[in-house]
Amino acid sequence: MAVEPLSQKEIEDRLAELPGWSLDAGRLTRSYRLASHFAATALVVHVAQVQEELNHHSDLTLGHHTVSLAVRTHSAGGAVTERDFELARRVEDLAPGHGAH
Repeated sequence: MAVEPLSQKEIEDRLAELPGWSLDAGRLTRSYRLASHFAATALVVHVAQVQEELNHHSDLTLGHHTVSLAVRTHSAGGAVTERDFELARRVEDLAPGHGAH
């Protein structure tokens, strides 16, 4: 399935609906803070499950009490697409259940 890059305006409009997410070096990025390393690890596992369901994967980094994501669509030449925003929305929906902020 071909995926088209979003325009800068489309990206800005979609980012307005996802507080905490930003565009950095051509990727959608977000970092979450959690109460413990165990909680952060649980979030990583949950995000990995969603990424498998979507067949769309981010750069996912586990820190001591943090989880960071950076995502772009490789099949669209590394551009930001609707697939990236779909993943971001799914992560936003599940993160609070892990105590992430």
